[in-house]
Amino acid sequence: MRLFPLSSSSSSSAQNDQNERVKKNLSPLYLNVYDLTPVNNYLCLFGVGVFHSGIEVHGLEYGFGAHEYSSSGVFEVEPRSCPGFIFRRSVLLGSTDMSHSEFRLFVEHLSAKYHGDTYHLISKNCNHFTDEVCTRLTGKPIPRWVNRLARLGCCQISTGLLYGTLAPVETGYVLSAIVFCPKSSRLQQ
Repeated sequence: MRLFPLSSSSSSSAQNDQNERVKKNLSPLYLNVYDLTPVNNYLCLFGVGVFHSGIEVHGLEYGFGAHEYSSSGVFEVEPRSCPGFIFRRSVLLGSTDMSHSEFRLFVEHLSAKYHGDTYHLISKNCNHFTDEVCTRLTGKPIPRWVNRLARLGCCQISTGLLYGTLAPVETGYVLSAIVFCPKSSRLQQ
C-alpha cells in the first residue's frame, strides 16, 4: 500500500501524459465495496451495512483511511484486496478518459483534502472520498447504500451510540465504525 502524494510526479508525468494522449481509451471506473464485519450479511437484509470502499481504475485501487499524521490518508492497493477488509462486490460506476498518469495526478491533488488525521467516521470517511472521485469523474454519486449508516449517524448521532475500531494495515491503521441509532424508525433510500 502506497500513500499519496508521490514525490516524483511532475516532469516525467508531463511527458507520459503526452505519450498517453495519443493512445487514450476509456477506462472503466469501479467502486470496490468491502464488509467491515460479517454482521453485514444480516444488516443488508435491512438495507444497511458497514462498508469500506475504494475506486478501481487503470488496474489499481485508491482509498482513504485514518492515521495520526497531517499527511495524506489516500492510498493505493491491488484491486479487490484492501488489507483488513472482506471484499463484497464491485459496482461499475462509468468510465474515464483520463490516462493513467492524468488520473494519478488527479488523485494526488485530491489527496491534499484527505489527510489521515482529518478522517471522521460520520462526515469524512472512505466512502466520502470515493463519492467525491466518482462525482467529479462521472457527474454521479456512488450508490447511496454504501454510506447509508454514516448518513443515518449524521442525522441522529445524538440519539445513538458510536463504536469505532482500528484495523492494522501495513503502513498504519484504517479506522472503521459501526453506527447504531436505537431511536431510528425509518431508513431513507
